[in-house]
Amino acid sequence: MRIDKMLANLGYGSRKEVKQLLKSGSVKVNDTVIKDAKQQVDPNNDTVSLNGEIIEYRQYIYLMMNKPPGVISATEDHRDETVLDLLEMDDAIFEPFPVGRLDKDTEGLLLLTNDGQLAHRLLSPKKHVPKMYYAVIDGVVTEADIDAFKEGVTLDDGYVTKPGELTILKSGIRSEIELTITEGKFHQVKRMFQAVGKRVVYLKRMTMGPLILDEELELGEYRELTEEEIEQLQAYQPQ
Repeated sequence: MRIDKMLANLGYGSRKEVKQLLKSGSVKVNDTVIKDAKQQVDPNNDTVSLNGEIIEYRQYIYLMMNKPPGVISATEDHRDETVLDLLEMDDAIFEPFPVGRLDKDTEGLLLLTNDGQLAHRLLSPKKHVPKMYYAVIDGVVTEADIDAFKEGVTLDDGYVTKPGELTILKSGIRSEIELTITEGKFHQVKRMFQAVGKRVVYLKRMTMGPLILDEELELGEYRELTEEEIEQLQAYQPQ
């Protein structure tokens, strides 16, 4: 990798600004001053420093966000705030993207990364990655609904969903439930409850595969995944 590209990727300025940085003699590779922007470096084996401070290079970034309502799960939008707008510049420079989507009014777990291979594995319809949601339902959720979801319900467009695991936490005029599904159809949870004559009034994603929402994250907050969480995701093999 060229030294100017590496420094630019890490947020030390534009290519032009990085070239000026190099010309000043501030950058060393293995204790040798490097002024040539085209100098090739191996980020994994070479020691790169700026003004005596060692630079740690990372190719990938993995972020867990507690998505707030009103924010779009997209990289850009001309009308609404996106999840990328919530990122600090030090994280945004890695150009992460949301893995999957949550509806605008849905809260909860959202993974952002620039690791395209991992994202593909988690999003592939063939992988059947389970996602668990907590929801408040306008209507009494019954054992009959549990059975219906277990078989798969027919959505408004005629599509029959794969089986979902529905758990009733509180039954009443406003029921509270947990639902685990392995698909990601548009508005799927809401449409599944519409199929049994009920309405979702609050929805929050709690898990995605082995990843569990950090309860200490306030709405709109995010953090980097721990090494353990990253290893779990990379080793995860959905059924």
